[in-house]
Amino acid sequence: QVQLVESGGGLVQAGGSLRLSCATSGRTFEPVAMGWFRQAPGQAREFIATIVYSTDRVSYGNSVKGRFTISLDNDKNTVYLQMNSLKPEDTAVYSCAAWRKGDVNYNYWGQGTQVTVSS
Repeated sequence: QVQLVESGGGLVQAGGSLRLSCATSGRTFEPVAMGWFRQAPGQAREFIATIVYSTDRVSYGNSVKGRFTISLDNDKNTVYLQMNSLKPEDTAVYSCAAWRKGDVNYNYWGQGTQVTVSS
């Protein structure tokens, strides 16, 4: 029932900005937190950002602090990742994930969207 669909990826020059969206759906979806992760070719998946629904607390990976911002829309059914001051090393497939109530980790993932930053 839980579905996550990312959009907004594309090609951007270094120093530019991009905003990713992740639309959530599901009749029984009861999220604790939403997160963004990325994975570059040949590299492990990297934590980017998370937002906790109940407290509105946000957290960021060290590599993107000060440059990326995670947020929710007014209905809290879409999570965004605003990416500023993009660097070539930000090139990766970006995926959103949901941590649902009762779970102990992120168990639901979107299909991912490609972000490519040219040098």
